[in-house]
Amino acid sequence: MKKAKLLTKKKPEKKLLLSLKKKAGRANSGRITVRHRGGGVKRLYRLIDFGQEKLGIVGKVIALEYDPNRTAYIALIEYKDGDRRYILAAKDLKVGDEIMCQETADIKIGNRIKLVNIPVGTQVYNVELEPGKGGKIIRSAGTSAKILAQELPYTHLELASKEVRKIPQQCFVSIGQVSHPEKRFEVIGKAGRRRLKGWRPTVRGTAMNPCDHPHGGGEGRSPIGLKHPKTPSGKPAKGVKTRKNKWTEKLIIKKRRK
Repeated sequence: MKKAKLLTKKKPEKKLLLSLKKKAGRANSGRITVRHRGGGVKRLYRLIDFGQEKLGIVGKVIALEYDPNRTAYIALIEYKDGDRRYILAAKDLKVGDEIMCQETADIKIGNRIKLVNIPVGTQVYNVELEPGKGGKIIRSAGTSAKILAQELPYTHLELASKEVRKIPQQCFVSIGQVSHPEKRFEVIGKAGRRRLKGWRPTVRGTAMNPCDHPHGGGEGRSPIGLKHPKTPSGKPAKGVKTRKNKWTEKLIIKKRRK
């Protein structure tokens, strides 16, 4: 379905907008830690309720909107107490649908339920890693995880990367798949559109001078001259393990596919 037909023609909810200063790839030190960032069009941040803390209160989808800060669409929910919040929109969620966040709600698209009460084989997204901390993973467009097994006190979850890991059963997850799965087929089309998204040009290391990159230097189209490729700062690149969250290793049953 085309974006114009799917999304609601309205301005964003003013109370749920926040102005953030652009960092252009710089850390608190002021140095560039992520290259090729900068510029781009101005955009306001939408406050997303990843935890959906309003337990037991029915909410109605009153709008589906585009969010410039993420790949997925967002849904504006109005609860029965009058409160309005943005959540990540699920695929096939429509304006007028009702959702609920509760420990034992119906297995329906958009509902948010504890893992322990969801049957094996169900697709879920916006998954908590620690109870009460809000959804942390499975949040980008078109992604979902599948429940493989229930084994107290954990649920075995197959992630989008095919990694299988244990998640505490008291964590909340949303039922369904994240909206906008066709994002993966999007063609940017021209350099100017990429600049509007905040991406700056990328130069190959082999095209640089030796003082600028370990791959630089040489006459003409020279090879990198190294046994293994390196980053601009001289660290090994491509195929080197960079995982540092070793405390979660015990929760991983099967590593992701490379």
